[in-house]
Amino acid sequence: MKSTQYPSVWDAITDTPQETASLKARSKLMMELSEVIHTRKLRQKDAADLLGVTQPRISDLTRGKIHLFSLDMLMDMACTAGMSPEVTITKPAHKRVVDRRSAAARRTASAAVAVGPRSVASA
Repeated sequence: MKSTQYPSVWDAITDTPQETASLKARSKLMMELSEVIHTRKLRQKDAADLLGVTQPRISDLTRGKIHLFSLDMLMDMACTAGMSPEVTITKPAHKRVVDRRSAAARRTASAAVAVGPRSVASA
């Protein structure tokens, strides 16, 4: 059996890059929010009051129930907690895409121009 390596666990369990990006962002926010709750030694009720949600939502957060949270909700909770979440975007490396049909047409046009003057000069 061939083993496959993935850059992250999210890449292994998702079908699309969009799902992977969403899960990575949500998990990072959830971990940071849970860290704030733990660092401040807040009870779930106090954390709920701080973040403007219910105590069961805090329970879901600390238990890592990622499927119950949208990225918007987590961003709102982070801002309410006094955090400054930011989105980082990396651009793909620019690769020059060559259309084979247009490249062939350019070569044909170049050849016609190169041949044209010779045929005119020899006439």
